[in-house]
Amino acid sequence: MAAKIYTNKDANLTSLKKKTLAVIGFGSQGHAHALNLKDSGLKVIIGLYKKSKSREVAQKLGFEVMDTADAVKAADVIFVATPDTVIPAVYNKDIAPHLTKGKTLLFSHGFAVHFKTIECPADVDVILVAPKGPGHTVRSQFVDGKGVPGLIAVHQDVSGRAKKIALAWARGIGCTRAGVFETNFREETNTDLFGEQVVLCGGASALVKAGFEVLVEAGYQPEMAYFECLHELKLIVDLMNESGIAGMRFSISETAEYGDVAIGPKIIDASVKKRMAKQLKEIESGKFAKEWTKEYETGCKNFNALRKQGEQHQIEKVGAKLRSTMSWIKQTKMKKGASQASYVSSSK
Repeated sequence: MAAKIYTNKDANLTSLKKKTLAVIGFGSQGHAHALNLKDSGLKVIIGLYKKSKSREVAQKLGFEVMDTADAVKAADVIFVATPDTVIPAVYNKDIAPHLTKGKTLLFSHGFAVHFKTIECPADVDVILVAPKGPGHTVRSQFVDGKGVPGLIAVHQDVSGRAKKIALAWARGIGCTRAGVFETNFREETNTDLFGEQVVLCGGASALVKAGFEVLVEAGYQPEMAYFECLHELKLIVDLMNESGIAGMRFSISETAEYGDVAIGPKIIDASVKKRMAKQLKEIESGKFAKEWTKEYETGCKNFNALRKQGEQHQIEKVGAKLRSTMSWIKQTKMKKGASQASYVSSSK
């Protein structure tokens, strides 16, 4: 049975019209949700800790900014838009003490609720609205009169209107323009973590680096290895994104397509799939969540060491040199962990 796709006709903003919506945090998703909801004619306030650098940014964009606890007190719907690892401290200090019967807690990722790093009171609605795109895309698509697809889920429905509120929020940020699917917190959390670890981030980056290393160790120029194993990946991903795997195969040469269908399964074989299944079990059991939570609580020493090791890989040095010759690629210097840092400070 095909999943129902909810669109604008299924969502009504009246469920939020007379409510005050608090966005706690003003990072990637927080700022996009807040701006889109504001432009949809809804009352939005921002909750931040006193010394947050985002206060001035939010105020310049026309928002009323309050201390987190005060925003929770004033709001009917509270969107917790802080990183997974920071949610427990912010929640226990500034959110939980001010949750009263009838309020709604909203998340864009189910990690904290599903893995029980926080405890939600029994007399509030708990919902999820998760756009399937980064915050800047959620915002830019909305401004262009479009939207990104999204997910909704209901964990607790005390009011009997939790799903309507989730759909209204999804409409307010533009997701129902594209289509919204219903899931649950467990499914959203586990599939999201699995995708990140096994395919999108962990799997893809490990595959790229391994391919680069094989060519370089065989005596080929690092620049050639970079072009073939990393640079051209965007072309293939874009084709798959636009037309699926079959569409990508239609667009490449027959030589490349034969290499795909005949050789690909020999590289990503049954043993790889078996390890993928094992990792899914570790996600489902909560083992990964406990490991990551402990890593964060003990100062991220292993995480930072692995991050530094990755940054020192030869592919990064070669890539930086080659990208500097590509005028069409936007050169962006990211300050790693900047968004998390502000939230970490708020919980101290």
